[in-house]
Amino acid sequence: MINPSPDALAGVRVIEMGQLIAGPFASKTLGEFGAEVIKIEPPGTGDPLRNWRLLKNGTSVWWQVQSRNKRSLALDLREPEGQAVARQLIAHADVLVENFRPGTLEAWGMAPEQLHALNPGLVILRISGYGQTGPYRDQPGFGVVGEAMGGLRHLTAEPGRVPVRVGVSIGDTLAALHGVIGVMMALYHRQANGGKGQVVDVALHEAVFNVMESLIPEYSAFGAVREPGGSALPGIAPSNAYPCQNGWVIVAGNGDSIFKRLMQAIGRDDLANAPDLANNAGRVARVEEIDAAIGEWTQALTVEAVMNHLATARVPAGKVYTAKDIAQDPHYRARDMILQQQTRDGYTVEVPGIVPKLSGTPGKIRSSAPHVGDDTDSVLQDMGLSAEQIAQLRERKIIQ
Repeated sequence: MINPSPDALAGVRVIEMGQLIAGPFASKTLGEFGAEVIKIEPPGTGDPLRNWRLLKNGTSVWWQVQSRNKRSLALDLREPEGQAVARQLIAHADVLVENFRPGTLEAWGMAPEQLHALNPGLVILRISGYGQTGPYRDQPGFGVVGEAMGGLRHLTAEPGRVPVRVGVSIGDTLAALHGVIGVMMALYHRQANGGKGQVVDVALHEAVFNVMESLIPEYSAFGAVREPGGSALPGIAPSNAYPCQNGWVIVAGNGDSIFKRLMQAIGRDDLANAPDLANNAGRVARVEEIDAAIGEWTQALTVEAVMNHLATARVPAGKVYTAKDIAQDPHYRARDMILQQQTRDGYTVEVPGIVPKLSGTPGKIRSSAPHVGDDTDSVLQDMGLSAEQIAQLRERKIIQ
């Protein structure tokens, strides 16, 4: 019998001090691929995310996803005794994840130089609104503010209308994913090159700015300020959302050969064969005419009929999915992107699967999200604390 490969991050210990979204999403991702994640959260209340959005049995169902594969250590970091316990735990960790306002760790006696004196190989992921340096470092920052400063919020609107959020906390998640990349590079450097631990400094607005494509080069080269384009992709045509009898469909017909097939599919051979529409620059110049032609065709059909026609024509198109559409789609289930997860409250809930898909060491759900302090005793026992020491900490309300 062939022994299965260990998890990709087996043996990596992560201490999570973050709360809400950015820090916890980063450690969630590491945990899904085998890292041991110990989450430090305040006694009593725990992470505020436990109470965000829709609650079942008193706990957010979002929490069930964000904190799977984690152990909960309920520890009061505001107290010197709690800080001492945290330092002892961090001394034997590979990664520390935190998303507090800059200066918080320093106030607790856990500045990076102090932690590296205890643990030279420690990788410290610090996610904050504006980064650990610069004139804005001390200002409070949330993901929505990072989206605005990073340039995204200006573009998420119909022209002339109020900028809107994309519907999820994309700024926090982008920062988390950039943080995971930084952690993996730092761990690789430590192992492959004999390097020491280091600080991974991620600012929310910089993570957003990093995915803003040609925004700044276009301003630098041409003085062009990219403006909101609604559902269209400005400068690329045709790529837009088009109305159908029972909903909307996204059509991306912007490749030269794809455009020709699209026009033939909607019965507009005149546009398919127009010499000036054979390239993107020509199509951009006539984008309103092209969008009108596509919209006139889609309005007479259902979403399903449009999708069938365009699939036959090999034109990329997609239905605008709701949560119900996702839950009912066979492709999601075929790729294990909708999973059943048993909670510690005794019910089963469907949750998003794991990304990316690794062929040899795939990610997995090893444990459900914990209650506050579920693992306090076991974590402290693993550190070598006696039952008496643990009882004394609990009596002084340092732990739960």
